[in-house]
Formats: sequence, C-alpha cells, structure tokens
Amino acid sequence: MSDSISRLRREDTLLLIVDVQERLLPTMFEAERVARYGALLARAARRLEIPVVVTEQYPEKLGPTVEPLREAMGEFTPIAKILFSACTEETMQTLSALRESGRTAVLLCGLETHVCVTQTALDLREAGFSVFVAQDAVSSRYESDKKAGLERMRGAGAVLCSTEMAVFELLREAGTPDFKVLLPFIK
Repeated sequence: MSDSISRLRREDTLLLIVDVQERLLPTMFEAERVARYGALLARAARRLEIPVVVTEQYPEKLGPTVEPLREAMGEFTPIAKILFSACTEETMQTLSALRESGRTAVLLCGLETHVCVTQTALDLREAGFSVFVAQDAVSSRYESDKKAGLERMRGAGAVLCSTEMAVFELLREAGTPDFKVLLPFIK
C-alpha cells in the first residue's frame, strides 16, 4: 500500500460515483442531499477536468444513474456491476490507467455507505489509493448503517470530508473563473 496523501489536488484526484441509481436513491436516508451533493461533485470534476468513473449496480433492476448526476456529468459511460464493491476488473483497469497518469487519490460518493461504498473504499485502500469519502454525498437506507460505514472506512484509513471541503480543496483559491462558475452550485 502506498503512502496516503492528506489533501485533494485536482492533478492527482479522480471522482468515483458508486451506484446512485433511479430505483435505489429514493429509498435512502436524506436522498435529496445525496443527489444534490453528488451532482455538485460531478459538476466540479467536469469543470476542473478531473476524471469521473461511474458504476451502476445491476442496472437492469435498479435503473440508470439519476438525472441530476447525468446532467452534471454530461457524456459518460457507466460500468455495470453485480459485485458490491465498485472495484470490478473493468473498474480497476480504468483506475490503474488513471493511476499511471498520477491519479492516486479517489474521491468517493454514492450508495449504500455500509455496503458498496465501504467495500469499494476497502478495496481501493488495499490497492494503494488514497481514499476521500464525501460523507454528505453517501447514504444508506438507515442513518445507523451510514454511520457504521463511515466509521469502518475511517478505521481503514479513508479520509472523511464534506462535499464543500472537497470542492474548495480542489479549487484552492477564490476569484478564479472555476470558482465563479461553481459558486452558484455551492450556495
């Protein structure tokens, strides 16, 4: 496992969105918040030219990624999976290629915190990535499961942050064109 980094930088970060799907999201604790903050992360990644990888759990049953995220991302091709972890063979090939270009930090959001997101974070840590979890952009059906997942990930070395913390770290400074474009979505 490589040494962890403690700060998000646009040049070494990628965004991994796990299973924020049409039939799954409405059953989650604070679903609207997850959609809003997931879309903010996707919009920021797009604006800052940060690669985005999206997975969908059994899309035939759970549907596609929700509209707010699709709109924020623009063109994307999700990776379908049936494993709970997003670290499928296809996903890991994509992440390995991104790591070759210096992307060693994964900013993680999605569903469900205590299952797919946690298993993904554990696999990413074992693969040597630094993992940052936007804790307001993840959820589970029950708040207690979300909390348990966050505790487990923190114990495994993931850094917990808020969406705003992540976006402002990636921006680094106010007054830039990127800041001005993203500020209305943060407010």
